[in-house]
Amino acid sequence: MPMLQFQDVNEKLSNSSRPWHRSFQFWVRAVDIYTGYKICQFRVRLVKGAQKQEAMWEAQHELAADKIYSLCSELGGFFLKVAQLIGKPDLAPAAWVRRLVTLCDRAPATSFELVQVVLKRELGKSVGELFEKFDPDPVGSASIAQVHRARIRGGGRDVAVKVQHPGIQELMMTDIHNLQAFALFLQKTDIKFDLLSVTKEIEKQVGYEFDFVREAEAMGRIQQFLSANNKKGLPVLVPRVTPNLVTRKVLVMDFIEGTPIMNLGDEMAKRGINPGGKMAQLAKQKILSSLTQAYGQMIFKSGFFHADPHPGNILICKNSEVALLDYGQVKHLPENLRIGCANLILGIADNDPLQIEQSYKELGIGTSSRCANAQQEMLKLARAMFDTQLPPGVTVASPFSEESSIKKVAVQSFPEELFCVLRTVQLLRGLSVGLGINYSCAEQWKPFAEEALIAAGRLKGRNHSQRLPRWIHRPRRAARGDTVVTNCDKRKTKKNV
Repeated sequence: MPMLQFQDVNEKLSNSSRPWHRSFQFWVRAVDIYTGYKICQFRVRLVKGAQKQEAMWEAQHELAADKIYSLCSELGGFFLKVAQLIGKPDLAPAAWVRRLVTLCDRAPATSFELVQVVLKRELGKSVGELFEKFDPDPVGSASIAQVHRARIRGGGRDVAVKVQHPGIQELMMTDIHNLQAFALFLQKTDIKFDLLSVTKEIEKQVGYEFDFVREAEAMGRIQQFLSANNKKGLPVLVPRVTPNLVTRKVLVMDFIEGTPIMNLGDEMAKRGINPGGKMAQLAKQKILSSLTQAYGQMIFKSGFFHADPHPGNILICKNSEVALLDYGQVKHLPENLRIGCANLILGIADNDPLQIEQSYKELGIGTSSRCANAQQEMLKLARAMFDTQLPPGVTVASPFSEESSIKKVAVQSFPEELFCVLRTVQLLRGLSVGLGINYSCAEQWKPFAEEALIAAGRLKGRNHSQRLPRWIHRPRRAARGDTVVTNCDKRKTKKNV
């Protein structure tokens, strides 16, 4: 079979997915979805009765869910990441979540013929020369890359081979620029939040994901940090990189066996475990405690952290051990922001509105409000942005509803570099809602925040435990009203994408 030339490949991709064509498709669909909601908003105001209004919104959500799914699945690229971000059970309408959760790791795969071309070009040897066996079917394909299971010649162990989709970078940058323009429109018309800064940080972070050498270095750095700070065992497993088999477009690392967290409920049921029972609750609390501990250490002790904990990057291994995959998006917080975040988390955990207001100023979060209880609203806004806990009886956060703090406190400026912390918290909240456990990451992170502030000379020593709070070690019973929500698909294998 003749080998494909990269010029031919790129030309084919360019002809089928030209930037102007993607831009046209995005704007036609985005305007349609936006207009549908504005029309529904107008019609709801003409109807009396909360139940009738709710029914109208539910119908609109169902209609929009199909359209958003079509946009993300048909255009692919960056919009698959958008689906991961907005398809969270604590944030989006249930109709959206049901549709978008199935898109995780469902990007169109690059053909094995082309994968062989990429490997030969990047590593200098053919698949047969490098690997004893190589599965031509990827175990997972995401927006930027896909992963194949293989075994290195003479290695004796299975590895995950991550291969970047050719020509994807230009397409994703086009998508991001369109999203930035749409975000600016929403910022000026409907949403009192600095969305443009958020999308600029997204552009920066996604740009980093195309460099697998950087990802390999980040993986090693985080593994070394967690090992140094956890003598009794890592809170999360980090794949080891295979030396000399890393380039900007190819990354070879350990293949970790386990169950994708989205499939946890199905896996428990197969083993005869009630997903809502006591044993399952213990396992879920252990999973959350591991992630909470890892992120508390990474963010507040080093400032360098994995910034993409969406469900597709979390694998559940034996004894409820957690593997954290895909280090394409990592973030290094400047010292002032790391300490500022610690101060903010302490204010949330201590329920201190004055400390929250001071933290906003220190972090460069510009706000304006005309309401009488502005400090309390700023505290509520801080919880909505930087804590995982939902108010009693609430299962879906509605940050842009009329009663939301963001409608009462306008966020006029938001530091781009802080977005990764915000996104991490929001993704952790989505996981906690999906697992049916409503908890406060701010409370769990309080010891780490205090330690950071004491080390910086910002806080006098307190009689605080260096251990995590009690529920980490002795799980509580499920609170009344807690529900187990699982959004599972049919996959049985894990992907290190």
